[in-house]
Amino acid sequence: MENNVNERVKCLIIGSGPAGYSAAIYAARANLKPLLYQGIQPGGQLTITTEVENYPGYPEGIQGPEMMVDFEKQAARMGTDIRYGLATKVDFSSHPLKVEVDEEKWIEADSVIISTGASAKWLNIESEQRLNGYGVSACAVCDGFFFKGKEVAIVGAGDTAAEEALYLSKLCTVVHMIVRKSEMRASKVMQERVLKTSNIKIYWNSETDEVLGEKKVEGVRILNNETKDKTEIPVSAFFVAIGHQPNSDIFKGFLEMDDAGYIKTVPGTSKTNITGVFASGDVQDKIYRQAITAAGSGCMAALDAERYLGEAGLH
Repeated sequence: MENNVNERVKCLIIGSGPAGYSAAIYAARANLKPLLYQGIQPGGQLTITTEVENYPGYPEGIQGPEMMVDFEKQAARMGTDIRYGLATKVDFSSHPLKVEVDEEKWIEADSVIISTGASAKWLNIESEQRLNGYGVSACAVCDGFFFKGKEVAIVGAGDTAAEEALYLSKLCTVVHMIVRKSEMRASKVMQERVLKTSNIKIYWNSETDEVLGEKKVEGVRILNNETKDKTEIPVSAFFVAIGHQPNSDIFKGFLEMDDAGYIKTVPGTSKTNITGVFASGDVQDKIYRQAITAAGSGCMAALDAERYLGEAGLH
């Protein structure tokens, strides 16, 4: 592979959500002089979340984008070199590790922390995108609380959808669950729990035709695939739970991943199968996917990287 190396760093961080910025704060304080590339969505998924109320230290709550600005400022104040740019290719076949940025320059790094996150899968209907943050959400655990005592809809049929429907059922009066086929993909246990919950109403063989509302979600129109009938249901929120896609494509062929593309790490650490490469946040966590767990794993990655560099005599 022909690499025009433009720069050499001790610690390169790819991604700028809670995991990337937390890794940067710790790495900078350890004098690793980290270089962080923010990627395609600086601030990550929190930039499409409005109110964050479940992150400790913010008693009044905080807006997602504002919180990410705070994280960025703190990482910069500690001495992180923060740049706008996208990692487009990697070569982890030898040390130093090599990462291409914006398809034009290569950076050599003694250690790499991957915090590229995951992206929620959407239905890709116009109204869903337009009302995103105004009652449309891809995270019931994050946003369900704001619709306490109201009727809501959720679309999906896997374990995540079942789990989120159950979570919402404890807060909301009715949860209208839209399932595309005549059965769910969720595990038997989860399906049974959903079916036993009296305020979850399931619409089988149904798809979302449109999310209704001008300025905020006021309802959802669903289409029955068998009868072709359309039904309008008044709801205050519309949750999309059809899965997440980890942003890990550029690491394929180098890093071990599970079937869904999440990067595998050694349990209890951020270590990947390649020495000197660490993964943190939603790109390796398909279970919790919260800002606080991502931040915690970013801290772990920086500490793991610092220890690795010390033992390798590179720090």
